[in-house]
Order: sequence, then C-alpha cells, then structure tokens
Amino acid sequence: MLNWSRLFIPFTSTHFKKVVPLMLKHVSCCCLALTLLVPSLLKAEKNSPLKPVLGKTGEPTNADHFDKPKLSKQWAAAKGEWTVSDGVLTGKELKADKHAAVLTWKLPHRNSIIRCSFQLKDADFFHLSLNHPKGHLFRVILDESGMTLRTDKNKKDPKSKPITLAQAKGTLEPGKWYTLQLEMQGDRVIAQLDNGLNVEGRHPSLDVNKTGYRFIMKGNTLLLDDMTAWKQE
Repeated sequence: MLNWSRLFIPFTSTHFKKVVPLMLKHVSCCCLALTLLVPSLLKAEKNSPLKPVLGKTGEPTNADHFDKPKLSKQWAAAKGEWTVSDGVLTGKELKADKHAAVLTWKLPHRNSIIRCSFQLKDADFFHLSLNHPKGHLFRVILDESGMTLRTDKNKKDPKSKPITLAQAKGTLEPGKWYTLQLEMQGDRVIAQLDNGLNVEGRHPSLDVNKTGYRFIMKGNTLLLDDMTAWKQE
C-alpha cells in the first residue's frame, strides 16, 4: 500500500535545507545570464534616439540625410568611391588606391556629439576617426566582432604608439542597420551603439581642436545615413 506521507519532505528536514539553496543558486545564475544577454537583445535600427552622457542634444548644429543626389561642399573624399543613392551614402574601397576609403565631414569643433546610422553590409570594417590640425588623433573602430576606442599614433614621433582605451565585444551583423553616437568633452570620449555596446575612455591628448569627422572603410560596401552633429561648450 502507498504511504503518502513519504512523498512530502518536512521543511525541517536536512534534505530541504540542501535543496533550497541549490535552487536559489540556479535562479541567480539564470538572472545573471539574462543580464549579460540584454545588450545583444536590444533592437538595432536606423537613426535610433540615443541618450547622451556628456552633453545635450537639441537643435543640431549640422545634419545631412543625403536627400540630394550629390554630396555638399562640406564633404571631401580622399580615397575610395563615395556615392549617394536613394537617400543613402555608399562607400567602396578602390583597389587602385591601395588604401582604405576615406571621407571627411569638414566640421571643425573641439567638443561635440555626432550620431549616424551605418550598415557594414560587406565591409571589413568602419572607423569614425578624428584628427587634430597637425595629424591623427583617435578613432572608434567597428567590425563584426564589436567596437574599439583607440588613440592614433603620432607619425611625427617615432616612439608614439596607438593606445586602446576601451573595447566592447559583440556581434554586428553585416546586413543590419545600427546607430552610432560619439561624444567628445575635454579629455573624455564615449561611444555607444543602439544594440547596447559602448566604450569610454580618457586621455590628455583628446582635449584639442578637431578638424572634422572622418569616415573610413575597407571592403566592398559600407552604407551611411542620418548624419547629425551638435557642438558642445
């Protein structure tokens, strides 16, 4: 005959005291795993409204949504092929250049916020790079493995080396639109994507006047859109 009393474990039993902490441990692990997955679950899309950390965005100082067939005089292509079609800017590397494609948005500033939409499509990488009047300064590097914030080597100083200030690992899908926002205030820089990835760094060399924004790509196709910039005090 079945003894029903054997199916229930008293709260005071040793077995119960061992099982409950174990269950709580598994629940905690699941919660931690979900927390770590949050950035990858966030929706990425064109022109997402990202909240700035270092400054404020109101009326843009400059904006370009590529609604005209040709780039304005504010843009200067140094390498590669850059064309506007259907309201999107397309960058392509040219083998004859033997160099990554480079396009500059000529907007001098010191402290600013810039936001843009990008799609790697079949590009190897995309850099948003900043120069100072005498040379390269720093860049945000984006590829399929995530995002890196790095200072540039001073080509006039043989002892100078690039410094990686921060890295954020995550998957950037080639055929998907993402929104990038870069903030510069004094010696501090913050870059964030609308999929949750972000990098932050400080360096004394960053607190200088910048000549504009440089868009660098390597590979067949990079798509850009929704360029918006705000100067900061």
